[in-house]
Amino acid sequence: MILTKAAIAAAVAAGEIRIEPFEAGRLSANAYDWRLGETLRICDGDLDAARPTEFTETTIPAAGIVLQPGLLYLGVTHEKTGSETYAQFLNGNRTTGSLGIWTHVSAPLGHVGHAIAWTLEIRAARPVRVYPRMTLGKLIFLATSGDRASYQKTGGKYAASKGIDISRLYTEITGATP
Repeated sequence: MILTKAAIAAAVAAGEIRIEPFEAGRLSANAYDWRLGETLRICDGDLDAARPTEFTETTIPAAGIVLQPGLLYLGVTHEKTGSETYAQFLNGNRTTGSLGIWTHVSAPLGHVGHAIAWTLEIRAARPVRVYPRMTLGKLIFLATSGDRASYQKTGGKYAASKGIDISRLYTEITGATP
């Protein structure tokens, strides 16, 4: 079951959903409009699942930054979200998709207990300028069924993330620690 605008607002007021910062005007019929944070990691070298991803990090200026096709960008949501009651699902939206911006296609599920700013995978079909704190997508909240285990409390792989995080697949392949 997907929560409606009124149900999300009520869950925020009751402390069952945390969105920081929260702006009621960003609620839509069944979602919350999330924004791009102020930092990007640009991954322009070869990618290897058995090695940590190399990147350069930049702050997005107020005048924006042009994303280029063929590069992988890792960003972060402006909002930090979490819930011990509801799972979350983060998507891009039609508005940014119409600009050729593909955001967060591979890992949209935020488990119950997920409580961090989201690392975003971003691709551009054509050169496109993006700006800090621009709306990039929608976050929906889903009611769960059955026993819940908190992602944060059970030590999920990315539970300790403090911002943009690279793939940790290399830890499974090599046994290295992040």
